[in-house]
Parts: sequence; C-alpha cells; structure tokens
Amino acid sequence: MTDSLISVPGLAQALASAQPPTVLDVRWRLTGPPTRAEYEAGHIPGAAFVDLDTDVCGKPGAGGRHPLPDPDALEEALRAAGVRQDRAVVAYDGGESQAAARLWWTLRWAGHPRVLVLDGGFAAWRAGKRPVEPGTVVPPRGDFTVRPGQLPVLDAADAARVAGTGVLFDVRIPPRYRGEAEPIDPVAGHIPGAVNLPAGELMGPDGHLLPAPQLRERFAAAGLVPDRPVGAYCGSGVTAANTILALTEAGVSEPALYVGSWSHWITDPTRPVARS
Repeated sequence: MTDSLISVPGLAQALASAQPPTVLDVRWRLTGPPTRAEYEAGHIPGAAFVDLDTDVCGKPGAGGRHPLPDPDALEEALRAAGVRQDRAVVAYDGGESQAAARLWWTLRWAGHPRVLVLDGGFAAWRAGKRPVEPGTVVPPRGDFTVRPGQLPVLDAADAARVAGTGVLFDVRIPPRYRGEAEPIDPVAGHIPGAVNLPAGELMGPDGHLLPAPQLRERFAAAGLVPDRPVGAYCGSGVTAANTILALTEAGVSEPALYVGSWSHWITDPTRPVARS
C-alpha cells in the first residue's frame, strides 16, 4: 500500500478488519453502453456504485465534457454511496485506472483525508480469485462534508502559463496530440507548449501503475523539471487524473489537473491551437 494505491491483497485484508473502508465501484467507458449492468452482475463485496458522468462530474457544457461537479450535488451522491469523513475510501474501475483516478482526485479535491485507488482495478481483483457478489449495495448513509478546492486546479489561463513556465503534460495518444485525428472533440490539436506523454506509458502490461522509480524516469525523460509547475490534461479531465495519480506516486508535489482539458480549451475560438 502507498499513500494513493492499495493492492488486491491489501484491500482484502482491509475489508476483513474491524473498520473496513468504503469501497466505490466507478466502472466507466467513454463510449459504449453504461456499466451499471456490469456492476450488478458482479462487484467487490460491499461496494456501492457511483456514476462518473452524473455523480462525480458536472454536466457537459461550457466547462467541458467532464467539468467540476456542483459541491452540493457531489456531497449528496457521496453520502448516498456511504462515504464517511472518518473512514478510508477505495475506488476501483475495470482496471484502466482512469475513472477510479478521477474519483480519487475528486474526493481529495473535496477534502476527504484518505482515498486510495485499487491498483489494477476489478480485473486484478478477479485475477486474484477474490469473491464477487451480484446485485446492488445500498450502504448506510454517509456523513462526508464536501470542502471544494483542496487540490490545485488549472483553468485555461493557468494551463497556458504552466505550459510556458513548467511542464504541461498532454496525456492523449500521439495522433490526437499532433492534430492528425480527433474522434471526440470538434477541433484537433493541442495546447501550445504542452508535452505529449500518453497515459498508457505510465501503466505496466498487467494494468498496474508503474513503480515509483520508473514513473520518475518517465516523467524526467518527458521534461519534468524539479521546482517548476506541473499540470496535466487530456480530452475531458478523466484520463489526465490518472497522470496526476502517477505524478503523486512519483513524489511530485501538488501536480495540477486541467479539469476542463481539451474539451474546454476549444470552447473559446481565440485560444491558440498547435498541430505538429
């Protein structure tokens, strides 16, 4: 276990303890059918389901496709999922470590003191031959109070500044970064000065986040400089949350997420777009 990750054996041990963590299933996919049916077919015992699109993020619009949530709505969703102030939270997704990382980031932004991501997600849990249960969990109502703003957040102006004075990681795949293809957003390209470091390069072949020494090597090779500001963005602030998680694991202090990401940047046609 680290400050931000928990292993399958670690979670199994924690669930058997006198004060088990609150476990949240946030399986999600960008395209395709909703994942609640997959949760109902089988999930980690005791896990409540939270919807990334409707519970964790705000409504799509001027703020991008996955903007910050309304604090009151977030608090209600988290309390309904059983989140308590005095109990650790473990988030997991299918194994991509994207939706779970965005939930981890959101809970920390909201002021929760102890949030962990299950390394390898549900795929690792099943690979470890751990038990699953069907149906829907309705936990006792939680008491967590949202205190927004506990993590640094970039807006468009901040992102441009970080790209110029530090390093701003664009974590999308190279063709999207270069502006050669854009399957989701109406404009292709990247924020001028941003450095491309695809999120997949931070993951091992087994779906686990790379060890901290290897993460530090990847970030340094991509241009990370100590004591300079660092931020990350993607299409809509979900995949980039995994990079923020990786930066945190690598020991980087206060990496900042551009929550609106590319889907917000392009809402203003006067903002510059780079293609290369």
